[in-house]
Amino acid sequence: MRRINLLGALILSFGMVATPVTANAMVQVRQSSAALATPKNLTSIDDSQVHFVPVPSSYAQAANPHGTNTIASNQGSPVTFTTKYQLPIPGYQHQAWGDPQSSAVVGQYLYVVYCPTAWHNRGRIVRFDMAALNNLQATPRQVQRVYTDAAAQSPQEQKIRAAIKVGPAFTTGHGQSLAYDWATGKFYMWCDRESAPRVNLSKYGVLQQISASSLKPVHQVRFRLKSKSLAVPGGHVLAFDRTGHAYFWTRPDPVNVYVYQGTVHRNNVHFRLTKQILEHGPGTCVQSMAYNPHNNRLYLVADDSIASLPVAKLAGNGSLTAADVTWTGFASTREFEGLTFGNDGQAYLMSNHNPEILVGNSLNW
Repeated sequence: MRRINLLGALILSFGMVATPVTANAMVQVRQSSAALATPKNLTSIDDSQVHFVPVPSSYAQAANPHGTNTIASNQGSPVTFTTKYQLPIPGYQHQAWGDPQSSAVVGQYLYVVYCPTAWHNRGRIVRFDMAALNNLQATPRQVQRVYTDAAAQSPQEQKIRAAIKVGPAFTTGHGQSLAYDWATGKFYMWCDRESAPRVNLSKYGVLQQISASSLKPVHQVRFRLKSKSLAVPGGHVLAFDRTGHAYFWTRPDPVNVYVYQGTVHRNNVHFRLTKQILEHGPGTCVQSMAYNPHNNRLYLVADDSIASLPVAKLAGNGSLTAADVTWTGFASTREFEGLTFGNDGQAYLMSNHNPEILVGNSLNW
């Protein structure tokens, strides 16, 4: 294999160090300069219309584990989700795909991140060609059973299998953050290696750029999200808007929500804690974050609880008001692993137990 000679570690501008790599290997950049800014005066928004939903003592299983399910809101801004795909069980080569962590829809493709518990911070990305599956009139059950031994004897199932691309295994961390940058057309995700769910092993934030074709990391930036007394090991969820701004949210205490906004470049990353703190978070678990290009809003996802706010009101010192924040509540006790939006505003919810993709009936909720 041809080796790229970088004369040792190459010191870049902005306090960057690029690690020498071989051809076709992932480029790793270490950012020495601080990657976090914190405003001097934070203000609070009393978004009391958002109801905190605690994680259930046990998650509910799908009512129809091999067919069509409905998850309908019962409070707040209305939306109803209906099964589009039951995700494969078992997975490729009988792997444990029972617990997908995040998803993204771009064009005709659905991307799903799988991180089996036994793999310990490793996983893979699987791409579903929705256009091909639609042409095949694939049913939820056919997609679900595509990697079973019985399906290997079915010509229809073989065509469905050909519409699914299985990416290579790599270090994903928890895997709950696959996101599409609408400005650059690139995929990114945090590599938040954990010793237990949401217990980060590293003091560093690590962002990986993912190739949409090879479904593996091609570039990585490591940095410190630290500003004076505030330090964040890295994001757990991630979203990008049409202008290329990146976002993640955290729940630093049982009540408040912090929203971070930033920029991600090839050799440097920078985030800032937005000036306004939400006094009422949607729920216990920070499950997902999504951007809807149809209405220019961000969605903060917890189990059975989703809050939404306009991107435009986060600029500068922030002009967000309580009236800008909307909320949708559910009573499914299902686990909400991921939410993503297509270019047209179509919402796709990923739920576990049994894993499935459900589509919403509203483009603006």
